[in-house]
Amino acid sequence: MVMFKKIKTFEVAFSEPDKVYSSGDKVAGRVVVEVAEVTRVTRVRVLACGVAKVLWIKGPQQCKQEMEYLRYEDVLTLDDHPADADGSVILRPGNTYEYKFGFELPQGPLGTTFKGKYGCVDYWVKAFLDRPSFPTQDIKKRFEVMDQIDVNTPDLMSPVAAKKEKKVSCMFIPDGHVSVSARIDRKGFCEGDDICINADFENTCSRIVMPKAAIVAKHTYLANGQTKVFSQKLSCVRGNHIVSGMSESWRGKTLRVKKIKPSILGCNILRVEYFLQIYVSVPGSKKIILELPLVIGSKSSGIGSRSSSMASQTSSEMSWVDLNIPDAPEAPPCYLDIVPEDHRLESPTTPLLDELDNSFDSPIFMYAPEFKFMPPPTYTEVDPCTINNNVQ
Repeated sequence: MVMFKKIKTFEVAFSEPDKVYSSGDKVAGRVVVEVAEVTRVTRVRVLACGVAKVLWIKGPQQCKQEMEYLRYEDVLTLDDHPADADGSVILRPGNTYEYKFGFELPQGPLGTTFKGKYGCVDYWVKAFLDRPSFPTQDIKKRFEVMDQIDVNTPDLMSPVAAKKEKKVSCMFIPDGHVSVSARIDRKGFCEGDDICINADFENTCSRIVMPKAAIVAKHTYLANGQTKVFSQKLSCVRGNHIVSGMSESWRGKTLRVKKIKPSILGCNILRVEYFLQIYVSVPGSKKIILELPLVIGSKSSGIGSRSSSMASQTSSEMSWVDLNIPDAPEAPPCYLDIVPEDHRLESPTTPLLDELDNSFDSPIFMYAPEFKFMPPPTYTEVDPCTINNNVQ
């Protein structure tokens, strides 16, 4: 019976375990080994890798591609510990042995650590423990890398604008058009920043339309000459309904950038892009969609902090307004004198079509049924609960 010598501890520990690394940074750590009995170790090796991988199945074909960002190999030694002529060492129980390692990440663009539906960008350090007459034992530990994208460059500080118009028809009969034009002051943002949207919407068709805006992530995977695209809506804001013949304008409508990964633009097989999608939902027809490109960076632009300071200043000013409350407010007027008992809403709100055929089952009409305002009780300074208690 062969008795295998057990390794009590075998792990990789980074000197800065919570650090997010970037190009040019030094990754340092140690391989920790503890044994349960006297053990001869031939050598301890480390392999550091950074790889972008893409994989999906298309029928009988497997689309697979890899791109390497980092590869580092080294054989580690123990400091102040005697070694044999072949480099092997004797490890004894009760001691903790630390094999130190360190390497620098390559200069230049690196893919940010990412995990998507059909691919990923992954970085790790793998340690190997070689012993005579025993299989090699290995352990792997990942670390996170973020590509530094400064959003304060002139290109990302420049405004972005677009305009689009869609002709609407009903049963092949022209039914007006819906148009949208939008502009943002810059296209580079960071987590926590507010995107200020300026947009104009016009509706001349006979339907009620709804304007919306959303931040959309677009993941593009490329392998074996094939392309796979995955899109996801991250956050959304909406405007008011626009009836026929009316228009609406957004001036500084904000949409906050939530916690998302920075853009990945320098990888040949995997791209992570973001867009501000401004679209108008038209009943019975396709949406009209505008896409303004966004670049999500890692170095803060300060937009969010300025917005927060302005909000706090406004809150401070409003606090003085709240203090100017009169000591004895006037009693409100009686609602019976303002709203007549027979006040009714005699007609529905503006229909989507000019001619009304008394059929409101269609979803393209906005119809409110006839109803009656019920007046509240008359205002009085005498508490009726107190009177009832006294009577009891």
